[in-house]
Amino acid sequence: MRDRHIKWLLRISITLLGLLTIYVFFKLYSIWEPFYLIAKAILIPFLIGAFITYLLHPVIEKLHSTGVPRTISILIIYFLFFGLIGYGIYRGIPVLVNQLRDLSENFPKLSMSYTNWVESIHDQTDRWPVGVNERIDTMFQKTEEWLALTIENVINSLKGIFDYILLLAIIPFLVFYMLKDFDQLKKAGWYLTPRKWRNEAIQFLKDIDHSLGNYIRGQLFVCFIIGLLAFVSLWFFGIKYPLILGLLIGITNIIPYFGPIIGAIPAVIIAATMSTKTVIIVIIIIMALQFIEGNILGPLVVGKSLHMHPIIIMLALLAGGEIAGILGLMLAVPIIVILRVMLVHAVSLRRQQSQH
Repeated sequence: MRDRHIKWLLRISITLLGLLTIYVFFKLYSIWEPFYLIAKAILIPFLIGAFITYLLHPVIEKLHSTGVPRTISILIIYFLFFGLIGYGIYRGIPVLVNQLRDLSENFPKLSMSYTNWVESIHDQTDRWPVGVNERIDTMFQKTEEWLALTIENVINSLKGIFDYILLLAIIPFLVFYMLKDFDQLKKAGWYLTPRKWRNEAIQFLKDIDHSLGNYIRGQLFVCFIIGLLAFVSLWFFGIKYPLILGLLIGITNIIPYFGPIIGAIPAVIIAATMSTKTVIIVIIIIMALQFIEGNILGPLVVGKSLHMHPIIIMLALLAGGEIAGILGLMLAVPIIVILRVMLVHAVSLRRQQSQH
């Protein structure tokens, strides 16, 4: 009993010491900030390149398994991937810049139209109970604040991308060499891992890939299709800024449950500055897109690869949104899946140690 108390006391002491170390570490930010900026400049292209390599490698292996030489498989997938992205940037950036400029120039006019629309709704609901009316006003106010903050963050992000344009330009080269030397990278990782952890590390990575890999690839493909369909639909019905809204709908669609609502809000607000009929059209488009995703694309492409209860996913999304906003919502599901795999492996390892 005494030994057990000593062990628990030791664990608590180590935990407190670790937390104190982390606190002191962040208090000394001004000292290690230059090293952090250098590391970030190096790691960002490397991590993005590694992520793209992770997405493309299974496709290359599948093409290679059909009899196409590996080098040719790499070149085909590589040039298709970056060729399509390059073409999309070449054709899309001028349109996106023009729409952003037009949105910025017409923002006061759009704001006035939106205000008139909100006031008309307020007048129509003025006879409703006071509590309901106040809740509607609060909802519109929070939506406006969220949209203003989102636009500001997007503009700042676009400015930040131009700051890193040279670093991002080396990503295609990193991806090519990572794909080409994928087996050598695996061997290097094998030898760098301590011998006693190798088997466990391999199984851990396999479990993460099995739980998360198909979900990420499928979800990104679904987001691309939904964003493309949204752009075409909005453009066809003459909705303003279809490319901006299509991008927002496609990007936010990666967030389970809440994503479609977040992506729909800017589209509905833009439509509200045009007419009530346009608002109805946009709502129908959003509903149709969600029907296509939920009943066709989702089950067909993504499936049920997560094997997690919806309540757990929702709690993870709420926590991610509270911690890091939109980015936290996007990363919440992958992080919770990795944490689940880590927990399962930690429990399994603990059982093995107790048996020995």
